[in-house]
Amino acid sequence: MHPVNQRSRQEKSWTTRRDAKAERLARAARVTKGRVIPTDNIVEALELLLIPGDRVVLEGNNQKQATFLSKALARVDPGKVNRLHMIMSSISRPEHLDIFEKGIAETIDFSYAGPQSLRVAQMLEDGKLKMGDIHTYLELYGRLFVDLIPSVALIAADKADGAGNLYTGPNTEETPVLVEATAFRDGIVIAQVNELVDELPRVDIPGSWIDFIVVADNPYQLEPLFTRDPRHITDIQILMAMMAIRGIYERHQVQSLNHGIGYNTAAIELLLPTYGESLGLRGKICKHWVLNPHPTLIPAIESGWVESVYCFGGEVGMEKYIAARPDVFFTGRDGSLRSNRAFSQVAGQYAVDLFIGSTLQMDRDGNSSTVTAGRLAGFGGAPNMGHDPRGRRHSSPAWLNMMTSDDPLARGRKLVVQMVETFQKANRPVFVESLDALHVGQEAGLATSPVMIYGEDVTHVVTEEGIAYLYRANSLEERRQAIAAIAGVTPIGLEHDSTRTEQLRRDGLIAFPEDLGIRRTDAKRSLLAAKSVEDLVDWSGGLYEPPARFRSW
Repeated sequence: MHPVNQRSRQEKSWTTRRDAKAERLARAARVTKGRVIPTDNIVEALELLLIPGDRVVLEGNNQKQATFLSKALARVDPGKVNRLHMIMSSISRPEHLDIFEKGIAETIDFSYAGPQSLRVAQMLEDGKLKMGDIHTYLELYGRLFVDLIPSVALIAADKADGAGNLYTGPNTEETPVLVEATAFRDGIVIAQVNELVDELPRVDIPGSWIDFIVVADNPYQLEPLFTRDPRHITDIQILMAMMAIRGIYERHQVQSLNHGIGYNTAAIELLLPTYGESLGLRGKICKHWVLNPHPTLIPAIESGWVESVYCFGGEVGMEKYIAARPDVFFTGRDGSLRSNRAFSQVAGQYAVDLFIGSTLQMDRDGNSSTVTAGRLAGFGGAPNMGHDPRGRRHSSPAWLNMMTSDDPLARGRKLVVQMVETFQKANRPVFVESLDALHVGQEAGLATSPVMIYGEDVTHVVTEEGIAYLYRANSLEERRQAIAAIAGVTPIGLEHDSTRTEQLRRDGLIAFPEDLGIRRTDAKRSLLAAKSVEDLVDWSGGLYEPPARFRSW
């Protein structure tokens, strides 16, 4: 070997990241007590541990928010900590954007920003934040191990012991993936906990992965996002649910599935023990679920429909019910739920027969998005689950039922269903000539338009008018005609050539309720297995304890 090259090898350091971490930890030692950051010292500790330009992953997902740490980050001195590159699954709280207003943070990569979507759009327009990309959850998690490796992770857990071991309880969510991406590349992991205890119910994350714990001044924010009060389910939603059960679940023998959040899918869950039972479908459909523990699923569980439920996260008030049903839920020896958002996204992408969700806009080709004018909402995990994964190799009756060719190399497809009423609130049409997302993407300077689910992946569209069986279409024109036929009096629906309706019905491209043996007059609330949250509590034998805002008794 050439002597110069040999000398270069000898002089090169391979521990620069580890050495840099050691320097940060040494700086912070004067305000910490071993692994513990005293509650009142958190802002100063962050100022010592963070450096300008750091990539910081802040836990904030659909439900669990590292509230104490996000508030503390918003209080650091911008003269000491600035130009941070923030990585967040969900932009959910005001201080998530306050840090950009104050100059603490500069760039954002995220998945979802529902509660703050208007403000994100305005701040982007005003040049107060720089956009990285809008990701699906799995995409964002994946990049944490590739080109968005965090310097610091700010996470939340229920409890910690003196060794730094964490108990995350029923809302483990995305905590393990955030910690692992940071800890094993010599980043710094700071966990806020509700309490410090001598012994944990179980160890969810080992202390060797955690650098600091801090007891929060208040428990982390936790929202019951997946609770739907049956009182608000309408007759139209019941009609659509009946069509989904008869025209999709029964027809295609759907046994494993993911339900999105919403009243449409809550109606399906509450019709299984009644309408589904009348069709003799128990034990034939809807056996294996990947979803948060929806309270509206309780009657189906109690009626023997559900064999298993794997969860993205928990749901406030469902803790005792889950602990009492270990045959159904994934629980630890302590009885509490073990959830995992990353694993659930993988299961929802590859292991289920069907994904059913909703959208705010859909164009004539079936492309859809929840990004609309003035709102940069993102889309979370829907694109992960709302597409046909080309890597799938195992079959199921529903998957095989999507085959439309006798070719020996033909493959099945996952069912991707969009379930929407033709008009939203304020009489805004769902079916539009062009998605707002195209314009919003251009205004935000995104390289690609923020489409949530591409039309080529959608197999079925359900509206109050009927079902479009898009997977049966032989051409783009047929797909467009099928969508238009069930789009009502929206701009797309008015384009439909009504003379083709009967042919589309005969060819199996669309089905109206009467084609499925459903009388519209039968779609009444009397069909619901539970008509109120109080009914859900009764079904659970008193184990479900809904939050106060859902109590009406």
